[in-house]
Amino acid sequence: MLQIKNLHASISSDSGAKEILKGLSLEVNAGEVHAIMGPNGTGKSTLAAVLTGKEGYDITEGTVEFEGKNLMDLSPEERAQQGLFLAFQYPVEIPGVSNANFLKAAVNEIRKSKGMDNIPPNEFLKLMREKMELVEMSKDFISRFVNHGYSGGEKKRNEIFQMAMLDPKLAILDETDSGLDIDALRIVANGVNKLRTKENAFVVITHYQRLLDYIIPDFVHVMYDGKIVKSGDKDLALELEEKGYDWIKELSNVEI
Repeated sequence: MLQIKNLHASISSDSGAKEILKGLSLEVNAGEVHAIMGPNGTGKSTLAAVLTGKEGYDITEGTVEFEGKNLMDLSPEERAQQGLFLAFQYPVEIPGVSNANFLKAAVNEIRKSKGMDNIPPNEFLKLMREKMELVEMSKDFISRFVNHGYSGGEKKRNEIFQMAMLDPKLAILDETDSGLDIDALRIVANGVNKLRTKENAFVVITHYQRLLDYIIPDFVHVMYDGKIVKSGDKDLALELEEKGYDWIKELSNVEI
């Protein structure tokens, strides 16, 4: 599904270009959940931003293919239409736009890209109610503005609700567990688990092993200094929890 080979990416600033991804390679197949862990500043969120087409990043080397297509040739909108989804670490508030109107427009854009007609209103409302139950959201969220005035947990739950509505092939969760209490974490994780199928895949970016108690990954990757330095199964996350990140320097031959 996703093949990343030797990816190098930089971001421009007033002091010049700074390389953040430094030869990252990763392969994700349908039906898999990959967890990416690592200390702050190592490039985890940059990887998510580059994959989804956020402006300001320059790809200087390497390739990224999604479903056999060169992902870098596609606009952010086209990537979403192809089935790529990002759950933000800090979800954006959109005052004045209701969840219903926002999601109806998004769902219809994806349908349009596939040559389908707009979703009928009664079918859309039925779908919304089904997916809201999945993430234990009350019905009043339908008319509430997107993330406006929400608590941190409500915003993250709304991200998973959006993901459920859009049914992507590959979902990237960028520190979705950040700032969640244990109940919100459980609800968000349960939503992800219920959406998991043999046809889709997830990349879960997190600092902490606790999320992986709820979302069991097939693979865990340790990222440092812009690349993946070690991969393993879920036991690797437990090792990180026990040892912290200092031992990564032995793997990457750099000082932390």
